[in-house]
Amino acid sequence: MNRQVLPIAASVSYAANVALGVAVATRVVSTKKVRWVHHALFVTTATLTAAAAVAAIVDRRSTSAVALVGALGILSAAPFVDTHSWRHGATAGTAAPFFVATLIGTRRHHGVS
Repeated sequence: MNRQVLPIAASVSYAANVALGVAVATRVVSTKKVRWVHHALFVTTATLTAAAAVAAIVDRRSTSAVALVGALGILSAAPFVDTHSWRHGATAGTAAPFFVATLIGTRRHHGVS
């Protein structure tokens, strides 16, 4: 499997989850009858991020591994922050720089400029 797939998939999943969360928070979208969608997307994001982190550690890509582990730390805290407060989105949003660093590291590791 191409090693770029996991960090990119984790980053895309994170971006989709953030977009849905922002849309719900600003009442552009209602998920009252389908709350499971946001939860399923979160589980997908966490799983892909964990898999990408393990792959980065195995491949000895330290930059990506550190960034992904940082994102995992934040993702593990997000469910415990009150979902009806600004803190939930703020906590989840702090993972964004880690995903950006992961994508930059993935591009550099594979010689893409």
